[in-house]
Amino acid sequence: MNFEYSEKVQQLISRVDAFMQKHVFPVEEEYEEFIEAPENLWVVPPILEELKQKAKAAGLWNLFLPHEYGKFSPGLTNLEYAPLAELMGRIEWAAEVFNCNAPDTGNMEVLAKYGSEEQQECWLKPLLEGSIRSAYLMTEPAVASSDATNVECSIVREGNEYVINGRKWWGSGMYDPRTQVLLVMGKSDPTAARHLQQSTIIVPRHTPGVTVIRPLKVFNSVHSPSGHAEVLLENVRVPVANMILGEGRGFEIAQGRLGPGRIHHCMRLIGAAQRCLDLMCKRVNSRVAFGKKLSEQGSIREDVARSRCEIEQARLLTLAAADKMDRFGNKVAKDLISMIKIVAPQMCQTVADRAIQAHGGMGVSQDTPITNLYTYARFIRIADGPDQVHMAQLGRSTISAANS
Repeated sequence: MNFEYSEKVQQLISRVDAFMQKHVFPVEEEYEEFIEAPENLWVVPPILEELKQKAKAAGLWNLFLPHEYGKFSPGLTNLEYAPLAELMGRIEWAAEVFNCNAPDTGNMEVLAKYGSEEQQECWLKPLLEGSIRSAYLMTEPAVASSDATNVECSIVREGNEYVINGRKWWGSGMYDPRTQVLLVMGKSDPTAARHLQQSTIIVPRHTPGVTVIRPLKVFNSVHSPSGHAEVLLENVRVPVANMILGEGRGFEIAQGRLGPGRIHHCMRLIGAAQRCLDLMCKRVNSRVAFGKKLSEQGSIREDVARSRCEIEQARLLTLAAADKMDRFGNKVAKDLISMIKIVAPQMCQTVADRAIQAHGGMGVSQDTPITNLYTYARFIRIADGPDQVHMAQLGRSTISAANS
């Protein structure tokens, strides 16, 4: 793996960093105050749309989509995108400024890789333009959805339509007023082989029968303006043409979708952890307790040293996974993707926790972004497959390789 970025990527790193410094960091507090105001529940902060237009005009747009997607991609590899995503990760919501945010990124990759020309024209194009948003409905409250073959939502063909019935939750983006399309995973043939029972289908957001039941809070936050929802699908009818790739391909699509999504989260979490460390270093160098700076305390220096080591280890592992995805494909890189999905969220959570402790009472208040970054890391230890699933898969693969 070449650790030196090309001149093109180095320029992009400089441009994304400069954009963040000039446009995003200065309005971070304004954004947070807006979304915290009760009257602004489920309202998109105007500053966000302004930032998105500036990023698009600057050519810093859709950077996530790998080069193999041809006309839809800006031409970067996963390895080249990694440092850019890291810069975006320093603010929890900043990826959306560049149209590089979940769940839209995963849905765009699905439509770009598996969608028909009609599906791409109708849904992928406006998603790439950033004029609409989307949601992905796989997880269900009644089953352990870390095993996607457990999903019970039914997708039944009736003539020229599919009829969908089921209950989903953790539908990220369902409360966002810009969300216009849902990708729904369900079971189309319960009698087929285990991994061929599922299908993925496109459901326009306002199709009759789609009911948002309630918002789901993450650490007591509804995450406005997008939110996470429990959703009821009752006799939802969509055209046969809305089926992606064909019946029985849902599990395949889900696996193809989640690989890049997992590593994108990890890339951003490296940036989140780095910001926590930077804030901790500034705090301990300016705070005096018991007659000397906190930075002169041995235990503080140890926390800083450990954090720096752990961030760099996770960064290198993320780059190794991205490099293998580029050279051999997501399937071959699955063990490295599992490794970094296990390592990066826990690492970020640990570094953020140390930064909180170093800030004292300020660390748990709204006066720093650390608590937001901490909860993001903790949430990602469950999202896109919990730690235990990745460890089980990686352990099985490792044992098998050692005995082959």
